[in-house]
Amino acid sequence: MPLLTNDLGRHIRSQRLAVVEEAIRRVLQRGHFILGPEVQAFEAEFAAYCGASHAVGVANGTDALELCLRALGIAPRDRVALVANAGGYSTAAAFALGARPVYVDVDRSSLNLDPADLERVLAAGEVRAIIVTHLYGLLADMPRVMALTLRFGVPVVEDCAQAHGARREGRCAGSWGRLAAFSFYPTKNLGAVGDAGAVVTSDPGLAEAVRELRQYGWSGKYRATRAGGRNSRLDEIQAAILRGFLPLLDGWNMRRREILGRYNDALKGLDVQLPPAPGTDQVVHLYVLRSQRRDHLRQALAEQGIIADIHYPIPDYRQPAVAPSLGPTAPLLVTEECCSRVLTLPCFPEMTDQEVDQVAAIVARALADRPETSRVLRFGTRRWE
Repeated sequence: MPLLTNDLGRHIRSQRLAVVEEAIRRVLQRGHFILGPEVQAFEAEFAAYCGASHAVGVANGTDALELCLRALGIAPRDRVALVANAGGYSTAAAFALGARPVYVDVDRSSLNLDPADLERVLAAGEVRAIIVTHLYGLLADMPRVMALTLRFGVPVVEDCAQAHGARREGRCAGSWGRLAAFSFYPTKNLGAVGDAGAVVTSDPGLAEAVRELRQYGWSGKYRATRAGGRNSRLDEIQAAILRGFLPLLDGWNMRRREILGRYNDALKGLDVQLPPAPGTDQVVHLYVLRSQRRDHLRQALAEQGIIADIHYPIPDYRQPAVAPSLGPTAPLLVTEECCSRVLTLPCFPEMTDQEVDQVAAIVARALADRPETSRVLRFGTRRWE
């Protein structure tokens, strides 16, 4: 039976297991488990890494998105511009506030938000916030997006869940918008060993709002002064582990870029659309190609023990839980096309060159309709997100 790709066990073994064990031991010996010194230290270290003034640890990445919108004062029926090809997390955050998503099409090359279509949406009026997702680890065109926000006066929230460490023009993901949301789900470029997230900002007022919102709206213990508060706290153990992993992030991202380049070299000239060449603005959270024969490729890989996932198969506005709330929604041409063609191949820092080459060879043979006869690959289990 085929196994899921991307072995988290490889990621934790060796010296990284020692990092995890030391982090847990330190927290247990101290006996402070919620919003203690490890969270405070990680917040300071991660803010500095992102080039921002503040980071606020929260329970997960989706909470981070929701709290960003709450801190901006987004209210029921407010319109929030976002893309529909990024898994539904931003849509879920908007709906949690009773806000109305307004979908923007994506750029055909990057599959990130298309600034030209964003201008169309903003010109129509009434958009209160923009969520820009850096999809698959590639920074969106933030210079153009930020120029539009200056013109229309609409704040930007960056969804950086897949882009830890991506940089352009010397600026890191999370340092462009008014606020940024990060997920540290275990499969992320910087992943914890459970759910975790953070909000990053250089606005002290917004940082304070998120700190209060993550803990019941408290401005002081048992003093709830800010409406919309909840329980969404980053715990000490996850923060301690993330502190140990943060210095390793750039090295992991470098290896991901090497894998992307190796795949692209092996697959160039074939009847598939490859992701853009790696640069500092690309941390390759996922290696995603596009093919009109996606299902055929996926089956060929599965027959060899490799599960290639689809990120993401259904535009948000077509999801059964979303569509009834939106009413009639015009389909977005590029979004529809990419959701019907995207296919994710294995990509994680511990993947070997031989494994990359073998996956690429299976794809090439499947495109040529030649039978696969090489040794079956088996990766360890890992849940995608």
